[in-house]
Amino acid sequence: MNNFGKLKDLVMSLEGDFEKFYDKQNSAAGTRVRKGMQELKNMAQQIRAEVQDMKNSGGEEAPAAKAAPAAKKAAPAAAKKAPAAKKK
Repeated sequence: MNNFGKLKDLVMSLEGDFEKFYDKQNSAAGTRVRKGMQELKNMAQQIRAEVQDMKNSGGEEAPAAKAAPAAKKAAPAAAKKAPAAKKK
């Protein structure tokens, strides 16, 4: 949960620069926004890798169990597709 706090703090720290860039057309603020967005991208990639590692190492299995029934329900709906028309 610590990663979520860091992510939220980063986004909130960019709020002022977003306002300066979009509302006041301050180009230096735009540079700071771009830098912050790059940090956000890197942090997101790091979190994705961490989540994948935890998932693969046997972390919490409850979210996967919730997703599985939805996937099973979607499969039969696709199987009920109308057959293709035959050529004469």
